[in-house]
Amino acid sequence: MKLQDAKTVRVRRKLLETITKKSFSSVSTYPESLEVASSHNCENMVGATSIPLGIAGPIHIRGSVAKGTFYLPLATTEGALVASINRGCKAISQSGGGIVNCHRVGITRGPVFYTGSIENSEKLYRWIKTHGDRLRKEAQETSNHLKLDKIKVNTLSQHVFVRFSFDTQDAMGMNMATIATQKMAEFLEHETGFKCLSLAGNFDIDKKAAWLNFIENRGWKVWAEVILSEKVLSSVLKTTAQKLYETWLAKCVYGSMMSGSLGFNAHFANVVAALFIATGQDVAHVVEGSLGITTTQMTKQGLYLSVYLPSLVIGTVGGGTSLPAQNEALDILGVAGGKNGKNAATLAEIVGGAVLAGEISLLASLSVGSLASSHQKFARGK
Repeated sequence: MKLQDAKTVRVRRKLLETITKKSFSSVSTYPESLEVASSHNCENMVGATSIPLGIAGPIHIRGSVAKGTFYLPLATTEGALVASINRGCKAISQSGGGIVNCHRVGITRGPVFYTGSIENSEKLYRWIKTHGDRLRKEAQETSNHLKLDKIKVNTLSQHVFVRFSFDTQDAMGMNMATIATQKMAEFLEHETGFKCLSLAGNFDIDKKAAWLNFIENRGWKVWAEVILSEKVLSSVLKTTAQKLYETWLAKCVYGSMMSGSLGFNAHFANVVAALFIATGQDVAHVVEGSLGITTTQMTKQGLYLSVYLPSLVIGTVGGGTSLPAQNEALDILGVAGGKNGKNAATLAEIVGGAVLAGEISLLASLSVGSLASSHQKFARGK
């Protein structure tokens, strides 16, 4: 940390107090090491907002890369959330653990080009399709930790939309993708003469809910599943397989259909947001993390329950992951820093397991009508 960083933050806060004639004693309470954020993470920094951090778990995960027992750091101000996820973790662990798998899709950046005619749009489309290797070379020159994996092109009259997908190893990689796309866009303009109107043309699609991310995926796609025995359903979740199944069908399927929801789930966003805040992820990507499907099925062994997250945008290096508290949270999970993509994959599977735990507990609570009383107990202290 630079001493100038700390001094500048204090001076800026004092100036704000003078202008507003208010005191910001709580905002000024934070670890001194956090002032490094003023150089990389937050412009015009005057202090920090503290968010309570709770721990849920242990949760036993049987993943393709995440294997073993984990404790989940959850940053939230919503009473009952940590307790609910904790109960789901217990149910999963007592059921032999959650089976989890993930697949790297890659972070995307999608510029839009203006061509002037349908004919020119077809020319640009074909040029991009036949010059993928040259574009990959341009992208590769911007970072040793980035690889252009896929190029998708769609045209709309005078406009050509391109969706570049990148492997960025353990980094979430949005800045890396943006820099690489800028270089490719300049190369495209020079070679074809067609102008790039916007480096981000909403074909990415970044920080917005969209079917394209559901279908084509973004970041990581993750699956998690478990079979809950009648014993676990009764002793831990206080419900039955039939009650939970009927609640899932009415809420996650019929209710989502009636509302036109892009998320056929109970509350993915709750769990994703708490983990994102705790571990220094870009919180705006929660909108993509809210996409996904929860499924259930009655079996002879008990109730099968699974979750699918098609667009999970996460990383273990870069951005807010290196800030002191956030790095400690990642260290709790054993995924702090870079490891040739393995840490990000492990984190993705841990998030999948946590989301599974959250879905199990909330659906169980709704199935027996205890949601309101739980919030009254934990959120209001009654």
